[in-house]
Amino acid sequence: MGGDYAPEAVVLGTIEAAKSVSPSTVIVLYGDKEAVEKIFDANGGKPGCVEIVHTSEAIAMNEHPTQAFSQKSDSSITVGFKDLKKGAIDGFASAGSTGAMMVGCMLVSKTIPGVIRPSIGSGLMSVKGTKVMLLDVGLNVDCKPDVLYQYGIMGSIYAKVICGIDTPRVALLNIGEEPEKGNMTTRETHQLMAGSRDFNFVGNVESKHIFSGEIADVIVCDGFVGNALLKQAEGMYSLFADKLPGNDPVMCGLNYENEGGTPVLGINHCVVIGHGCSTPLAITNMILATEKNIALGLVSKFKEAFV
Repeated sequence: MGGDYAPEAVVLGTIEAAKSVSPSTVIVLYGDKEAVEKIFDANGGKPGCVEIVHTSEAIAMNEHPTQAFSQKSDSSITVGFKDLKKGAIDGFASAGSTGAMMVGCMLVSKTIPGVIRPSIGSGLMSVKGTKVMLLDVGLNVDCKPDVLYQYGIMGSIYAKVICGIDTPRVALLNIGEEPEKGNMTTRETHQLMAGSRDFNFVGNVESKHIFSGEIADVIVCDGFVGNALLKQAEGMYSLFADKLPGNDPVMCGLNYENEGGTPVLGINHCVVIGHGCSTPLAITNMILATEKNIALGLVSKFKEAFV
């Protein structure tokens, strides 16, 4: 029931995702069962791999996340997190209230022991056709050096497991490539990362190099900078998408619909957060991304690294 175009966009996206998921995968939808079934009936019927769990409430985007999560015990987000915790589902994705989703992550799933702060990351497409993982992109706007160091670990694990890169190159986003450049936080973080045996640190990287794919596979920054950069990328797509070839790899990589959703890294379960304005295509890719994260055991890799 989450997102600007729910539940129709969610149902239509589910219909498409059902054509591509593994034969053993079950897609569980939480929401108003009658409303959801009507949309399925109007679009050829419910696929066999889809189940519906009826919930009588939904958390609106303008509600206080913590209050709504606790007070609306039969909302789709709250019930979904309860099922995630007890193992009834293996992963949970939503384009609903980001605040409520993060409340569920912190109060229900909880941070993996050893992780200082979880992160959310986003994959940007380089001109080489490879993904560059940027994190954090909005969860923690103020980060200390030890938190940024752990983001290097998280990003490296994600790039290995999801992107299939054997030895991911991890860089720190800065205003210059030299170790002494930047503010106090980036300088201290560089010192920590330079001696790391937890990941392959390649030094500082400037934002002009992000889309080249030449220097790094993972780029670490605080959530304030990462979110501003991500929104700039989304804005560039909106401005130039119709002026470039439809198969331009960089432009396609800036389209949030193709990314599907943002994984929450460093918590005990697989959770993917979608864009509030998710279209059916974005929902499809959000579901497929969640399935991939589950199938490849991403969360277990984080637990092995930190616990």
